[in-house]
Amino acid sequence: MSGGGRRSRHGVAAGLGLLAGFAFFAWAGAATAADEDAVARGRYLANAGGCLGCHTNYAGNGAPYAGGRALATPFGTFYSPNLTPDPATGLGGWTADRFVRALTHGRRADGAAYFPVFPFTSYARMRPGDAHDIFAYFQSLEPVENSVPDHDVGFPFSIRALQRVWQWLFLDAETFVDDPARSAEWNRGAYLVQALAHCGECHTPRNAFGAPQWDKGLIGTPDGPDGERVPNITPDPATGIGDWSEADIASFLESGLKPNYDDVQGSMKEAIRDGLKELNKADRTAIAVYLKSLPPVENRVPRKTQ
Repeated sequence: MSGGGRRSRHGVAAGLGLLAGFAFFAWAGAATAADEDAVARGRYLANAGGCLGCHTNYAGNGAPYAGGRALATPFGTFYSPNLTPDPATGLGGWTADRFVRALTHGRRADGAAYFPVFPFTSYARMRPGDAHDIFAYFQSLEPVENSVPDHDVGFPFSIRALQRVWQWLFLDAETFVDDPARSAEWNRGAYLVQALAHCGECHTPRNAFGAPQWDKGLIGTPDGPDGERVPNITPDPATGIGDWSEADIASFLESGLKPNYDDVQGSMKEAIRDGLKELNKADRTAIAVYLKSLPPVENRVPRKTQ
């Protein structure tokens, strides 16, 4: 065989090698861009979900998302877990599928059931793609080693195995589906309120077992987070937000100022500061459109007497 033939084959091989190299780098670049897009989407969705507020121990000067915040309930005090990718105390050893299962089915990485202080009863409606993006964002955070305290919950509510019974009774793990009879804007608002922003977890009364009474959704309760009084946000003109315009609601979710220029306090102030204010105008307006479309329910939430 002539040297020219060998050189020709070597040239073809080298060319194919270069093409393969270019293809690999193009694929790697596209994968990196896709990962960055997922992280950016996940950050936005985590803001909508209010994850920062519950998973940051502000009182103890804790790092963002490192957990340890005390959450007082009628059943005891719970401490939020670490969401940073620390391998020992956070999500470092988790997979995306495990994370999606935690959000939508209320199950820990080891398969045990979460306590319903974690709003999986609303996150169950989340679309899996959104949950994957939130996980990508959490995995992009700086790992923070932070072991949070054990929950301080009295017997028998402390029995983890009973939570499976609770979930069997009260968890409806059905992904949100758009209503074809409604506009895209309305459906986006419904998805945010019902799933991502989980508004009903605070604004809906709970039964004796701590489960949201969805047939009384968003009518307010005197027993909100840390014992707060949480208002009625149905469009009832006397006891709800019936006299608020859609623009009033959208502005409130960004600034925390009510139409009368009074500023919001408590957990709603945190929800706006730590996430809702970061939503774009279209999403804040979509929330307003959905809330204003709900049936008005008259319910004047009582103030607790000391």
